[in-house]
Amino acid sequence: MLGNSLASSPLATLGLAKCFHHSAGEFATYTNVLPLGLNSSHHGLTGGVGTSRNKWIVVCSTTQVETSSEDPKTWEECKEALSCFDFSVEEKDKILGKAFGHIHSPYWTEERAKESPKVETLNQILEFLRSLGLSDEDLHKVVKKFPEVLGCSLEEEMKPNIGILENQWGITGKSLRNLLLRNPKVLGFNVDCKGDCAAQCTRCWVRF
Repeated sequence: MLGNSLASSPLATLGLAKCFHHSAGEFATYTNVLPLGLNSSHHGLTGGVGTSRNKWIVVCSTTQVETSSEDPKTWEECKEALSCFDFSVEEKDKILGKAFGHIHSPYWTEERAKESPKVETLNQILEFLRSLGLSDEDLHKVVKKFPEVLGCSLEEEMKPNIGILENQWGITGKSLRNLLLRNPKVLGFNVDCKGDCAAQCTRCWVRF
């Protein structure tokens, strides 16, 4: 009796390596996702069956990240883009979660809305950082210390900030690399209160 009841339970499918997402009459296969409809006490499991149309929970050993993406495959593609930096699956989920508002980060204060990451934008940011002389080993350190960098604006924050460091402070080349390794948050500064506090200290040039 017990065996039959377990077999018919949705939880019996949690050991599967794949899950199925139904949307608009079509079926697609994904991995490493858990539907919101299941009891959250099972967050330590590594796989599940997705039935929710709009919300998914990306699952790893101890990390649970709620996403609002229609297609959880996008999240997996972004995790794949981080593969060359030797992060664990759990670390990748935490990095993306903090960068795009799915895990609370004091860095964003209250302004960061949940966003679905785009692998194209992610790759553009990584290539820009490489162009500054950072190796993949350096990028591992930068992203681990400051995961929110992947959620910063390349055109409105990173490039202008590098311009300030190079043109106003004369920091280039090896000195710039060393600065970014020591204080990567400078890439996301977007406030200069000039002593008149704007209560956004985590993103203010006063911390430089």
